[in-house]
Amino acid sequence: MKSFSLALIVVSLSLGLEVQMAAGFNLGGPAAGSTQALADSMQRKLDFMAANGRKAHPDSRPTIITEDEANAYVAAGRVQLPVGVKSVKFSAAPGVITGNSRVDFDQLTASQRSPNPMLEMFSGVHDVQVVAHASAAGGQGHVVVDTVALDGTEIPRFVLQLFVRHYLESKYPGVGLDSTFRLASRVDSAVVGSHNVTLVQR
Repeated sequence: MKSFSLALIVVSLSLGLEVQMAAGFNLGGPAAGSTQALADSMQRKLDFMAANGRKAHPDSRPTIITEDEANAYVAAGRVQLPVGVKSVKFSAAPGVITGNSRVDFDQLTASQRSPNPMLEMFSGVHDVQVVAHASAAGGQGHVVVDTVALDGTEIPRFVLQLFVRHYLESKYPGVGLDSTFRLASRVDSAVVGSHNVTLVQR
């Protein structure tokens, strides 16, 4: 179920991929506690969102996903990450999502090696950070990748575009450094805030 793309390697490994998460109804403020409890809280929200989206007139009260819930949900193995992506952790600030991940590019790009020397950096295992602006309105989500860094070194945008074109476009049509996508489950809008994302269904 798509609802909002939490960007990065992860919304886009975008480098282009979307790790897509949906949310549901916040039953009483931010969740707290163990990873399992936070992941369960996220699951309840997902279940609510799915049911609410099937209604003729969905409940339009805002849904809030906390940063901790999203990270716990991924850490608990409830999202299938792309092959080669070993871990992902998100942080949210107003309008911006940052994703930090550990990526084995040899697995990610298996059988697609490029002779272009500019793409040689995308081999081996690296820590990847993706910073993206993300928003949604009128049922459309929009993610713009601002920067991508490997092991702390920012990658030039034209090299990222080469990477997306060579390795990702055939596997994930429509993804890139600037992605627009239709939201599912009648999600109308999404606003990235401080350590959370607020969604509204209509």
